[in-house]
Parts: sequence; structure tokens; C-alpha cells
Amino acid sequence: MPRQYWLVKQEPTKYPFSQLQKDKKTYWDGVRNYQARNNLQAMKKGDLVLYYHSVVGTEVVGICEVVRESYPDPTTSDERWVVVDLAAKKALARPVSLAEIKSDKTLADMALIKQSRLSVMPVAKKEFDRILQLGAKAA
Repeated sequence: MPRQYWLVKQEPTKYPFSQLQKDKKTYWDGVRNYQARNNLQAMKKGDLVLYYHSVVGTEVVGICEVVRESYPDPTTSDERWVVVDLAAKKALARPVSLAEIKSDKTLADMALIKQSRLSVMPVAKKEFDRILQLGAKAA
């Protein structure tokens, strides 16, 4: 099965990408939206994930990998909610801002723009590759 690509959002004041890099891996908890939960359930081991700092910064800052597929969220007794384990891969050479994403024609249909409130979303391979390309360039 081909690899899938995703984007997860987190406020850097709560859990910045730099903390994930220190921790090496974490479970992605706290998702309480059905569509985002369904996206977590669709993640497969080996899928790549863009790490997006929301609210403060609003930019893609790093890449993670799904290292464990969905299982019950240990932070709640409500069986409807799940987590996946994510491992830090690397920080982008430079963050890719939301403004830059919105102004790039290749990224015009990206869920980040179309469904801006969703915390876990699929990303097309061409979108993933374009963000990596943008994040590799000097500012």
C-alpha cells in the first residue's frame, strides 16, 4: 500500500516541534473532532506527517512519521477517541508560513486552507513535496 501524507496541528506554546524532537516520539492525543479522529484511524505505520504550529506562528515546521497505528486514547475513558504514535524525523530548514502556503498555486486546494479548523488532515503527495521544497530553501 502506498504511503499516505498528513498534517497535524499543535500550538507551539503547548507542544512545540522542538519538544517532540527532544522526546523522540509521542502519542497524538486530545483529538475530539470526528473527522480528525477518522484521519487518525486512517494513518498507517510509515506515513509521513507535516507538523504545523497553529495559533502562534501558523507555519509548517517539521516532519514526523507514524510509528504506531491508532489505539484508544489513554487520556480519556471515552472509547470513541484514538491516538497514534508519531516520531520526529526532522525540522524543516526554514518554516513554511500559512501566508506562503495560501499564495502558492500548487497548494491552493490544500485542506489546511479549505478546512482550516481541522487539527488532523490528509495532504496530497504533491502538496507534501511542495512544502518540503519550500522549507528547504533559504528565506
